[in-house]
Amino acid sequence: MDKPGLTTDEAGLTRCTWRTAAAEYPDYHDHEWGVPVADDRALYEKICLEGFQAGLAWITILRKREHFRRAFAGFDFRRVAQYTEEDIQRLMADPEIVRNRAKIVSTINNARRACELVDEHGSLAAWLWAFEPAAGERPAVVDLAYWTGNPTSPASVRLSKALKKRGWTFVGPTTMYAFMQAMGMVNDHLEGCLCRPQIEDLRRHFKRP
Repeated sequence: MDKPGLTTDEAGLTRCTWRTAAAEYPDYHDHEWGVPVADDRALYEKICLEGFQAGLAWITILRKREHFRRAFAGFDFRRVAQYTEEDIQRLMADPEIVRNRAKIVSTINNARRACELVDEHGSLAAWLWAFEPAAGERPAVVDLAYWTGNPTSPASVRLSKALKKRGWTFVGPTTMYAFMQAMGMVNDHLEGCLCRPQIEDLRRHFKRP
């Protein structure tokens, strides 16, 4: 019998149950979610995509991710920072992305804030990874197995406040906790998921920026 939040397939491999919720999730769960990331462009992309997810399901954003990358210059924040009102209108007319003006404007604003941060600190990654939670710090959720509620953590609250202070938008504590999960700042593959020890090993050997 499967444990809560875990599913064992016909080959006897056990993973987080959410992996089975959509055709795109197996690859995302097995090879991307939780893998530590130190690339500035990828970190900026994930913050922006988590912002676009607000009020939507992650699968909606994941299915449109390549379109977002095309629309936002591969999430090169130096280029996105130069976007103008003309670009906003172009993006608002693009049916392949989420056409929400506030989120589009936020992505451009956050690109400018990312440029400032890198110019000041040398690396977006180094600044963000400084908010990695302490070992054993757990999120505030109703049920870890199903990720009910709106998970946050003390670290995601700290990161959210620090980003907002610097002028970033669509970076609430729940959004930042999802960011930390995806970028490997925490390992939230459930105990029993075959990916959990793999991610732990990657985190052990990951060179913090």
